[in-house]
Amino acid sequence: MIKIYDNENGKFLGQIDEEELQFLIDELEEESLEDQDYYLNRDTIEMLAKKGGDMQLIKLLTGALGNRDGVEIRWSRS
Repeated sequence: MIKIYDNENGKFLGQIDEEELQFLIDELEEESLEDQDYYLNRDTIEMLAKKGGDMQLIKLLTGALGNRDGVEIRWSRS
């Protein structure tokens, strides 16, 4: 499984599977091949939902954002 964390405070947000991670990799911009973090805002999450993102993934990302304008998440394999 892939663990997702809030990059600002290190809080564990939840887990996703390999397919959900691949979806993020395919749809979001990475700065390098080793990049394991993404900046998200409401528009980005809405775009992911429209492109067919799994509802569990969209729910996790929406929860990570909360009331903030944006959030940086990071992932790691467990």
